[in-house]
Amino acid sequence: MTHQQLMALLPFMELATASIVIILLIAFRQGHTIIQIIGFLMMCLVIFTMWYVRDVLPQAIMPLLIVDGYGALFTGLIIFCVLVVGLFSYIYFEEREENPREYYILIFLSTLGAAILTISRHFISFFIGLELLSVSLYALIAYLRTRNNAVEAGIKYLLLAALTSAFLLFGMALIYMDTGSMDFSIIAKKLDSSSPLFIAGFSLIMVAVGFKLALVPFHLWAADVYQGAPPPVASFIATVSKIGVFAVLLRFAQELHLQSNHSVMTIVSAIAILSMITGNILALRQQNIKRLLAYSSIAHFGYLLVAFLPGNSRGVEAAAFYLIAYAVTILIAFGVMILLSAKDKDADSLSVYRGLFWEKPFVAVVLSVALLSLAGIPLTAGFIGKFYVLMAGVEQQAWLPVIVLVVTSVIGLYYYLRIISTLFSDVAVVIQKEKSLHPFFYAASYAALVVLVMMLLGFGVVPSIIIPGIKQFLLIGN
Repeated sequence: MTHQQLMALLPFMELATASIVIILLIAFRQGHTIIQIIGFLMMCLVIFTMWYVRDVLPQAIMPLLIVDGYGALFTGLIIFCVLVVGLFSYIYFEEREENPREYYILIFLSTLGAAILTISRHFISFFIGLELLSVSLYALIAYLRTRNNAVEAGIKYLLLAALTSAFLLFGMALIYMDTGSMDFSIIAKKLDSSSPLFIAGFSLIMVAVGFKLALVPFHLWAADVYQGAPPPVASFIATVSKIGVFAVLLRFAQELHLQSNHSVMTIVSAIAILSMITGNILALRQQNIKRLLAYSSIAHFGYLLVAFLPGNSRGVEAAAFYLIAYAVTILIAFGVMILLSAKDKDADSLSVYRGLFWEKPFVAVVLSVALLSLAGIPLTAGFIGKFYVLMAGVEQQAWLPVIVLVVTSVIGLYYYLRIISTLFSDVAVVIQKEKSLHPFFYAASYAALVVLVMMLLGFGVVPSIIIPGIKQFLLIGN
């Protein structure tokens, strides 16, 4: 392995080292605060290193990995989400009796799995990354084992994830049988796009990917798992887990030029349409915020599949921007939920938010901005994201998915505005929290919300501050 290849892999080696460092800190009986600070600093180091090594990219580490601008962009987004989730995790778990130290080992291992997915160019690294991501999530979902139906949620995710792993391996085996290779680039050269074996193999892989992204009809786990998992873990699933899986799906499609295959695009279009319709309809009557965000995420990844359809640079840029906007918005929503949660009860019921503006105006305004972005209201990043996705779909002339996107976005307005109207209603019913013993971390959490809201509004008002950066990273290696 050359020096430049080692440099390209350095951020991922640091990410792997983070889990080992946390294990050593636990062995030396360090407290939650020390573990949190060291973990936070290591994630900052990963981001800095990823930026530092960008000049040596792209680097192919044959035959499994390719570290390029595409991988760097999505890995950077993943680590950013982990930084925010880690900060919110501290104030959430510090108030609970469960020892949260092992939680950070699982978070960093799962993050490593998601990061591996972003640089995978081979079925073996694809599978290893996905399993490393999933196995850690089993324990994270059930971490608060005595409450919130956490064990039930963890077992549901475990059983369904094990089943979909079998589908994934079977699909990979069929494509290997058809092409004789597991390397994306070699498969692309030997691929007969009309081969029944390939169509069957890709369909089975989409079952596994559809499960991880909670796309219809593989979405039935999402609401129960979101509701049972601790809010920081639910936010991790909604952002880090899905970003990694979508990134590898997008790379796989780009390498194999799947968008030129009519049968494959028919399958993807059908999944996108069903996800947009079903996700929004199921979210309409939800009274639990976690479940509402779970069903909302189904619709949003249906929107992302519209950007997936073109298979050109415009579609990839639209997908990247939309993922950034969606991740920031979800982090705000769950961050507010964590700040409002009491020691023995999560603030996941809609009734908790009634009249919140009159009790905590800052938190209510922050949550309102996030919900407006999810709804795609102008002056927010969510609006620009949907606009770019629509442009990508129109250029591809994917008229039916584009029309469904517009119509279902209007439907989505109802349940987002319903929450906002609840925030500004007259009667305040707020969970009473004990006085914080860690004011510094609470102040840091509020500061993080301010930064996230500024990003949301900044990207919505002046998208040119981030779009050139996205294009620059995506050009590395192309």
